[in-house]
Amino acid sequence: MTAARDALRDAAARFAFSPTARLDAELLLAHALGIDRNRLLLTLDDHPVPPAFAELVDRRARHEPVAYLTGTRAFWTIDLLVGPGVLIPRADSETLIEAAVDHFTGTAGPRRILDLGTGPGTLLLAALDQWPMATGQGVDASPVALDYARRNAAALGSAGRARFTAGDWADRITDTFDLVLANPPYIESDAALPDEVARYEPAGALFAGSDGLDDYRRIAVQLPALLTPGGVACVEIGAAQGQSAAALFRAAGLSVILRRDLGDRDRCLVVTP
Repeated sequence: MTAARDALRDAAARFAFSPTARLDAELLLAHALGIDRNRLLLTLDDHPVPPAFAELVDRRARHEPVAYLTGTRAFWTIDLLVGPGVLIPRADSETLIEAAVDHFTGTAGPRRILDLGTGPGTLLLAALDQWPMATGQGVDASPVALDYARRNAAALGSAGRARFTAGDWADRITDTFDLVLANPPYIESDAALPDEVARYEPAGALFAGSDGLDDYRRIAVQLPALLTPGGVACVEIGAAQGQSAAALFRAAGLSVILRRDLGDRDRCLVVTP
C-alpha cells in the first residue's frame, strides 16, 4: 500500500462525521497535488503526499466544508469558485435547471433570465451555459456573493451576458423575464444544522424566520410582474415546504407544480402565470 493510499485511508477515518468521507479525502489530496480527482485515482501510486495535505485534513476534521478548502464546487455543467461568505452550491439545486429545461423543451429557450439570491452565480451561470443565446441578471444582497458571481462569470466567459446587481429580491426590478430562478433562504430560525453548515456558511443565505417561509412571502407577491406570458419561475424549497410554500404563490394568482429531486423529496416549485 502506497503512502498516498495510507493517507487517504487515515484522512477518511478522521472524517467519520461526513457521509462522503472517502470522497472528501480524495478531493483534498487532489487539490493539494494540483490535479483533478479522476487523475488522482488513475495515478494514485505515482504520487507522494504533499505537506499541504495535512493542513487540509486538519481543517476538514474541524468540519470546514470541502468546497471552501478547495475553492471550487461543480454544479450542472460548470465549475464555480466559492469561499467563505457564499452559499455552497448543492446538487439538489440542479432540480431547478432540470425543471427549466423541461419547460423550454422544443423551443429556442429563454432569452432573459433572472436569478434571485444568486450567491456565487450558481443558477444563472448554469442556465447561461445551458442556453448560449440567453442573457441574465443575478441579484443578491451580499457584496461577497456578488464578487464571487462576477469572478465566476469572467472565468466561464459569461461576463458579457450576465450582470449582477445588489438588491433585496426584486424590489428594484422593472423588467420581465422568460425564466426566473430562485434559491432563497428557507430554513427555520431554530433548526439544528450540521456543524459544517451552521459554523461556516452565511446565516443570511440559510435562515428565513420561524417557519422558513419569510422570503417566499416576499418573492411570491413580486413574481407576477416579473414573468413574461410564456415564462416560468423555478423556486427551490425545503423538502417539507411543498404545500406551504406553494400556497403563497397560488395566493398571488400563479399556477404551481411541485417537482421532486433525485432523492424523491419535494425540491422545486415550477411556477407559471
